[in-house]
Amino acid sequence: MNDALNWKPAATPRAEPIEGRFIRLQKLDPAHHGNDLWQMLQGPAADPALWDYLPYGPFAERAAFDRWLEGNAAGRDPLFYTVIDRNNGQAQGILSLMSMVPEHGRIEIGHVAFGAAMQRTPKGTEAVYLLGKLAFELGNRRLEWKCNNANARSKRAAERFGFVYEGVFRKHLVVKDHNRDTAWYSVTDDEWPALAAGFERWLSEENQLPTGQVKTLEACRKG
Repeated sequence: MNDALNWKPAATPRAEPIEGRFIRLQKLDPAHHGNDLWQMLQGPAADPALWDYLPYGPFAERAAFDRWLEGNAAGRDPLFYTVIDRNNGQAQGILSLMSMVPEHGRIEIGHVAFGAAMQRTPKGTEAVYLLGKLAFELGNRRLEWKCNNANARSKRAAERFGFVYEGVFRKHLVVKDHNRDTAWYSVTDDEWPALAAGFERWLSEENQLPTGQVKTLEACRKG
């Protein structure tokens, strides 16, 4: 074997704030973010399909929701981030870095729950870009995205973001007493620079106008 990597394990994220153009990512803090997240994820204007494929929720009572947030905030893997709208300071969603295997340079974006105020805006795309950027800056070789194979919306999102479909783990999990076949997607470190350039072009002032996007993310990846 002549293809030695001279590999050094990836670093682990430290949950520091990450600034973007439209959003800021902050470590989940239930005391500061809980009220906004309750309204965004569980309030009257929340996405009715949000919890369909997640292993938790919906929450009928605020106390149960708060306990869920507190449990998430206490952990380091998954490491939960809150998505803050930079225009109004409102917490509008969450997502995490998870399944961290630094000795092999593997990490995943998961537990994605975006409020309706983030949908059809650049904010969700920027959140995924910022965590992807961090993942590779930490020295990871592989960034994963996994979802229920029946979750067409999550699969479309993965493909739009540039993740490569790798197949299905059949009968992978039991979630809410239902079988889950899990679709696997990934981006590798050698693929990331081109994807990152596409994200940056798509998020730029030249592409994001008050009237909407000029080019799609896929078109921006092509240059």
